[in-house]
Amino acid sequence: MSEATRNAASRPSKEQVIYANILVMGVWSGIAILFITYFIYLSGIMPTYVEITEIPKLWGLGVNEYLEHTHSPHGWGWVALLGNGDFLNYIGFALLALMTVVCYLVLLKGYFAKKDWIYAAIAVLEIVVLSVAASGLLGSGGH
Repeated sequence: MSEATRNAASRPSKEQVIYANILVMGVWSGIAILFITYFIYLSGIMPTYVEITEIPKLWGLGVNEYLEHTHSPHGWGWVALLGNGDFLNYIGFALLALMTVVCYLVLLKGYFAKKDWIYAAIAVLEIVVLSVAASGLLGSGGH
């Protein structure tokens, strides 16, 4: 195998470059959103669901105890509480979690265009598994 062939084979595909670019933009956007929403939470611009002064008292509780004590929702119930500063930061976490699915969709488009059915099937399965897990349909995800 010639040097030129090896170099060409080691280069990322167009879809992989797009995947990486979307991932970088998504991660930095998610981190920026986390900083902004954390500032909003700490500043008191928005009301909180759980008073910030209560947090040190609740810090040592397990998840189930915390949810019971604060009457906080689990799963996707946080979406209804986005008007509260302490739940607003979930937007950044959700964006970060969503990035993998978005990036797989980009790869899927490229695999279909190349008629690379095995990789397309793997990408579809990844998207389905991640989406079902995040949905909470099986009772274990979405939190």
